[in-house]
Amino acid sequence: MSELVLERVREFLAGLLPTMDLELFDLQFRREGHGWVLRVFVDTEAGVSLDHCAAVSRELSQFLDVEDLINHPYHLEVSSPGLERPLRSLEEIERACGKKVRLKVHSAIDEQKIFEGVLHRVAGDCIYLELVDGGAVELTYPMISKARLAL
Repeated sequence: MSELVLERVREFLAGLLPTMDLELFDLQFRREGHGWVLRVFVDTEAGVSLDHCAAVSRELSQFLDVEDLINHPYHLEVSSPGLERPLRSLEEIERACGKKVRLKVHSAIDEQKIFEGVLHRVAGDCIYLELVDGGAVELTYPMISKARLAL
């Protein structure tokens, strides 16, 4: 059932979010300690405001009420992915150029697995990072196990 809910909500949001200049970052529907939660993460280059979240929540709530997709109590949460959002693809890493990032690699390089600094540029699958200690490192995308924006 949860897969059907996710599919229908994703289809609805695919039509709604572009009209609000937003994009879907992530969508979750799962049972947690306090019950079922439908969690929607929206994003935009300019940043997500409380008004954005409220508007998406209002529209999605109306859709869910009319479609009657969920036949049990649930909580709806709409938010941004946050200031330290994960970077889940090479494209997302590339969009973070000029920003501070934290990259974790699968295998240590000179006994170091975590690199933090300003993302200088991306060329192909090569990522050039200016480290906070003043150094620089070149990594390839396949070397990275986790990436996120950093404060």
